[in-house]
Amino acid sequence: MAYNVQTTIDQKHCLAIDYKVTNNNDAKAMGNMLRRAKSILRKNDFTALYDKGYHTGSEFKIAEELGVEAIVAVPALPSSSHAPHPDYNVSEFVYNKEMDYYICPENQTLTTNGKWYSKKRGSSLMSKHYKTKACKSCKSLSLCTSNARNRARVIERGQHADYIENNRKTYENNQEIYKRRQAIVEHPFGTIKRQWGFSYITTKKTINRASADVGLMFIAYNLRRLINIIGKDAFASLVVKLFAFFTQYFQPLRRILSSFFESLLFQKFNFRKSKTFPKISYI
Repeated sequence: MAYNVQTTIDQKHCLAIDYKVTNNNDAKAMGNMLRRAKSILRKNDFTALYDKGYHTGSEFKIAEELGVEAIVAVPALPSSSHAPHPDYNVSEFVYNKEMDYYICPENQTLTTNGKWYSKKRGSSLMSKHYKTKACKSCKSLSLCTSNARNRARVIERGQHADYIENNRKTYENNQEIYKRRQAIVEHPFGTIKRQWGFSYITTKKTINRASADVGLMFIAYNLRRLINIIGKDAFASLVVKLFAFFTQYFQPLRRILSSFFESLLFQKFNFRKSKTFPKISYI
């Protein structure tokens, strides 16, 4: 079983503030990680940076509903979606949001009947179709579509198109911010995978066991980062204070538990009419 690790990394100190081991790919992971980050930080005024593997319209919708700014790299248009000539790619068609129509490079208007169509049978993804009768007499049709036999170019606009377009604009206008992403995520994964050699986890029968191992890795990583940030002496001082804090509660608790088990032993030995009684020493 192959697992995927999702993480949330702090930009300032490159500390891991959250992780999640899943058996899903990145495409549907962003929304859940943003919810968790908002819960941990108790605020939503932060910017989340993701690579193109997270580019999914429904996840952009979740980010907007959470009030979180997410910037996701825009993947290249698949070759199957390319027009025969680049001047007629869908990116060259201008969409009028208020009137809900497209203007093509030949200045023709593509309209929709307003119906939503399922992209695949059984899929929840829906889209509207835009076309014009002007295609039948257009001299540039062979440059616009490889489906020239049907004498029409059809533009599909998905239900999450607005979110996708908003992300594209945000991504293009925030290149300097987005460039930080690689440096932020490279630190923990470069350390854990390349320096420590934890490229993958083997022989883990359940996701819980894999998650436990990943958790230990990030605890070790965060402790190392903390030492590098504040120094060994300051870290040692914090450990002493932490130990002293727990000790003041641990000693009374140990005495209470010892008395409890001593009582149980007394009842057990008394029931058996034993003449001996084990002594419990306090260390």
